[in-house]
Amino acid sequence: MLISISNLHKYFGEFEVLKDVNLTIEDRSRYGLIGVNGAGKSTLLSIINGELYYEEGQVYKSPQLSIGYLKQNTGLNREATILEEMRSIFSDVLKAEEDMRRLEIEMGNISDHDADEYKTVAAEYARRQAYFDSKDGYNIDVKIKTILNGMGFKDKDLDMEISSLSGGEKTRLAIAKLLLEEPNLLILDEPTNHLDFKTLNWLEEYLINYKGSLLIVSHDRYFLDKTVDNIFELERGRLTSYKGNYSKYLILKEERKQRLLKEYEAQQNELSQLQAYVDKNIARASTSASAKSRLKTIENMDIIDKPDGDLKRIKLKFDIVREPYKDVLTVSDLDVCVGEEKKTICRNINLSVKRGEKIALIGDNGVGKSSFLKTILDIIPHEKGEIVWGKNTTVSYYEQENLNLNPDNVAIDELWDRFPDIPEARIRRVLGSVLLTKEDVYKPVKVISGGERAKLAFCIIMLEKSNVILFDEPTNHLDLPSKEILEKAMQDYEGTLIFVSHDRYLLNKVPDKIIEMKPDGVLAFDGNFEYYKERSQFLENQAAEKAALNKESNRSNRSSDENKDGGYRSKEQRRLDAQRKNRIKELETLIAEKENENTELETDMAKEEVNTDYFNV
Repeated sequence: MLISISNLHKYFGEFEVLKDVNLTIEDRSRYGLIGVNGAGKSTLLSIINGELYYEEGQVYKSPQLSIGYLKQNTGLNREATILEEMRSIFSDVLKAEEDMRRLEIEMGNISDHDADEYKTVAAEYARRQAYFDSKDGYNIDVKIKTILNGMGFKDKDLDMEISSLSGGEKTRLAIAKLLLEEPNLLILDEPTNHLDFKTLNWLEEYLINYKGSLLIVSHDRYFLDKTVDNIFELERGRLTSYKGNYSKYLILKEERKQRLLKEYEAQQNELSQLQAYVDKNIARASTSASAKSRLKTIENMDIIDKPDGDLKRIKLKFDIVREPYKDVLTVSDLDVCVGEEKKTICRNINLSVKRGEKIALIGDNGVGKSSFLKTILDIIPHEKGEIVWGKNTTVSYYEQENLNLNPDNVAIDELWDRFPDIPEARIRRVLGSVLLTKEDVYKPVKVISGGERAKLAFCIIMLEKSNVILFDEPTNHLDLPSKEILEKAMQDYEGTLIFVSHDRYLLNKVPDKIIEMKPDGVLAFDGNFEYYKERSQFLENQAAEKAALNKESNRSNRSSDENKDGGYRSKEQRRLDAQRKNRIKELETLIAEKENENTELETDMAKEEVNTDYFNV
């Protein structure tokens, strides 16, 4: 056992943040900590890390406990380079190496190896070398580069000063530093922010095989499913434990809710019957004794509290006023450019969007996903390519940081300025649906939280009732329940969706097409994120196998040419060469068949009768 917390209470003034919290963290275990924004997750982490005092309860920590804590504020040395910051973890080991080099020189200067002076220096050298070896000192730079490469840093980045890094890069570097430290309890607070899919996959695999324990706070449901097998939920200040990952937690929580409700209702029914008997018979001499017995039973019962109802959740529903024509958007040979220098970051984009499609845009950070949305909206001008919106198309746009909101407006005025003809009562109802009520509606946009700004932006989209919605990272500032509600609203939306997201749970639930953006164009995959992963991996493996076979074939051809000049080729060599050539032909045939199938499907889908049938369902 690493940590045991019992009967913990924490107050801020008169407000009780944590109520009778009990939890145990075992060695080599994986835990997820979840709860709505403001539930007390960061408070609990600070107590575990010894940074915050608590008023009541006990916190036991194993003497062998070492904690690595990734805060949303990274705490890196801004003046150091990436390599210097990573090597600082091993300062004692590197100091031992320096001592070894110094002692080697001293031993070299002593000619008499039997002298006491030499023996003293040699003994000290042996001690330093033993320590250096025990810490695997010879592999320090290998470890550093392995983890940095996994977190998206290349060898050429190692001399960059930390002060020059972006916020996302600092987060990745802070994670890399913690992984190198290898504490037996790794606490990660929102570690997936700013990570691309490649880095996320690497981090997930690394954490799955991590030798210590994990305590992870995350709104990334997919990440929790992959990395933890226990869930701690903070709700109304109380902590409940569930065995399993996030998906299992959803099932267990509902089962627990129904069980507690049934137990409460059964006891209330029993109490009602007992009390009715007492009320009816307590005054009768013949039945008074049995009535008193039932009264004593009531008094001795452990009364079950009525289970708390669900916390208030936001309500989202995106409606449309009128449908557009079948062809919603056509993009031809478009280049996406950014900055005053108009740097091209993605070129030759061709995309056709039909009515009712739900399309997710994915790709590496910096490839131009957000800029593409702004380009098709003409927020960013384009010099090459064509953008054609279909007839009757109306578009709503969710900007990921909600910079299109007026920071000086209060929430209610932000809606009134946009919809002056809508009555106040309806404006307030819409704000209330996302839990912006009472004094919240009079807070300036510039002081409300990221989650509240997101909800205000959803209100605008609900009132616009457009038949096309462009979402740019809509789940970024939402807690887990709000993400699930948004996910359902996007699924139920009858219009056309084009959205950018790193939320893999959302990417599995909502889209019917994945568009992967690359610097030289886009690739389309019909289906959700899991299908995209399988298909792209298949194509990568095919390409790698073909490349390997071509390499072998070229090598064999060279060998054949050499043999023509008198070299010897065995029967086995000739057989293998033939196999390789046949396999290359098979792969080429398979690729051609798949390409033909895709072409035939696209041709069929383009037929008027097919489209008509589909849209008239």
